[in-house]
Amino acid sequence: MDLRLQFLESFTAQGSDGQSYKVCAYDRLASTGTGPNGQEQWESTGQAEYRLEDGRLVEVRRDGSMHIAHSDVELSAEKAPAGT
Repeated sequence: MDLRLQFLESFTAQGSDGQSYKVCAYDRLASTGTGPNGQEQWESTGQAEYRLEDGRLVEVRRDGSMHIAHSDVELSAEKAPAGT
């Protein structure tokens, strides 16, 4: 199955290592074949994927907590200031 990612949003998260990270959320899309106009058609799989700006995978647990894959760095989303 061919997959591609469609950007949804980004947010800043604070790492347990004291660094600030930009996290990008993507919708996973699956190819549904070629449409009548000859262009490839894509449909959401209903799954999101999270990556750091540099491409490293961010794993999101069932409880909503996040960490950078293959590391000990835990992430927590920074709250936006009120009124923004």
